[in-house]
Amino acid sequence: MLKHQTVGEVVREMAKRYPTTEAYVYPEKQVRKTYKEFDEETDRLAKAFMGMGIAKGEHVAIWSDNKREWLLSQYATGKMGAVLVTVNTNYQEKELEYLLNQSDSTTLILGEEFKGTSYIEIINSVCPELKSSVKGDIQCAKLPNFKRVIVMSENDYPGIYSWSEFEAHALNVTDKQLDERLGSLEVDDVINIQYTSGTTGFPKGVMLTHMNIVNNGQIIGDHMKLTPEDRLCIPVPFFHCFGCVLGTLAAVTHGTTMVLVEQFDPKRVLQIVQDEKCTALHGVPTMFIAELNHPEYEQFDTSSLRTGIMAGSPCPIEVMKKVIDDMGASEITICYGLTECSPVISQTKSDDAIEKRVKTVGKPHPHVEVKIIDPATKEELPAGMPGELCARGYLVMKGYYKNEEATREAIDEDGWLHTGDIALLDDEGYLEITGRIKDMVIRGGENIYPREIEEFLYQHPSVQDVQVVGVPDPKYGEELMAWIIVKEGESVDAEEIRSYCKGKISHHKIPRYIEFTESYPMTASGKIQKYLLREMSKEKSVSV
Repeated sequence: MLKHQTVGEVVREMAKRYPTTEAYVYPEKQVRKTYKEFDEETDRLAKAFMGMGIAKGEHVAIWSDNKREWLLSQYATGKMGAVLVTVNTNYQEKELEYLLNQSDSTTLILGEEFKGTSYIEIINSVCPELKSSVKGDIQCAKLPNFKRVIVMSENDYPGIYSWSEFEAHALNVTDKQLDERLGSLEVDDVINIQYTSGTTGFPKGVMLTHMNIVNNGQIIGDHMKLTPEDRLCIPVPFFHCFGCVLGTLAAVTHGTTMVLVEQFDPKRVLQIVQDEKCTALHGVPTMFIAELNHPEYEQFDTSSLRTGIMAGSPCPIEVMKKVIDDMGASEITICYGLTECSPVISQTKSDDAIEKRVKTVGKPHPHVEVKIIDPATKEELPAGMPGELCARGYLVMKGYYKNEEATREAIDEDGWLHTGDIALLDDEGYLEITGRIKDMVIRGGENIYPREIEEFLYQHPSVQDVQVVGVPDPKYGEELMAWIIVKEGESVDAEEIRSYCKGKISHHKIPRYIEFTESYPMTASGKIQKYLLREMSKEKSVSV
């Protein structure tokens, strides 16, 4: 049965049921808080937002790595009804200005910096009036709705509230006023706007409701068999659905302990898993690859691991096997979805046969309908036939903020969300994702799915990671280019890769161009930006 609870009500329930269970551990600052304390902290912060005059439905942007303040803000806004607008940690001046403007955010909560980039300098560039503004009453020419900035520190910046100055506003609001506000929230209210990560161009604001994300978190955690005995390590960014739904909400809906990691570092993650005896670990495939290939990997004890999620981009079968066999996460699950679906559509289960757990993305979640259609005719296709995956149910977003045209393109009149992904359903109801419609390569009339070739090349003993894209070709329309990261201490050349392919995969699937690289263009959430890889590939293929 679906839950009809708001984000704030979930926290209240867990504090009653598991008051002494640790809600979160923040190793960077040696902070540990129980669910009772987490409820009290988020109450205080919710009252602080109200004390500042922030109304129900008002938009509050948050821009930081995985700090405790981010976590508390997520659940405090969930209690008092402000819409949390999550900001990509990699954003620069123009991107931040676009997001704050497009989202109509009145408030920005920020960290001081991220990986050497000063967020304070950037917000002052976007809003030069900030330095001469009264705190809480910013008048910004570029951002007409913008009123206040809060920093996650005690340092003094002109026009910006320090964290304790912000928290002091809680004194202006009573417990009764907060309870009334919490009670006034509806499960279908938008509570979160996530900007699509930009793997395909201009970001759009995905509006997600309490109903969307509470239930998605609940069902994700059910598939992982999470309990209050579990400890989930979260090194994926909070600003992305992976962090704040598959991560924190999957944990909070099950009374599970969240172990925060500010920024991903493979050695740091291995250390935290060992020290905190984490039973679950999340990551995109590139994170698991980095952990498994870390030179000191063997020195860490990951035997406490039981489960976790590998998602965000296609999961190489060989990597999945190593996470199960070497790391010990025998019940790790694969999730598939997209932000517009809150985000998970399908997930494997711990008792699925190993082949299903490594070759498919599981079965659709309960309460989710899926169908596969012919992208050209829109006709539904039978099992085993690849086509565009569509999904319908509680999980579909309310729409894109202030973008009705894009919403109509994504969600048809019957409520089906068109994912843009090519998939097939097998006879047992498992989903297999074979690529993006935009990623599909048509070479001489043959449809080629890069995923198939990537999975094959992952099996080469010297290949750590591989991405395959299409490049224009005057004769065949498109040709394949493979970008390969070689394992440390190994060496391989293009000819050896081609020889490896010959006789094992069809001739037309052997990449014509092979490039070696040390990294791929990535979003901050760890997704490989294939559209940038295609641009780079075009330049390379022209010069070859």
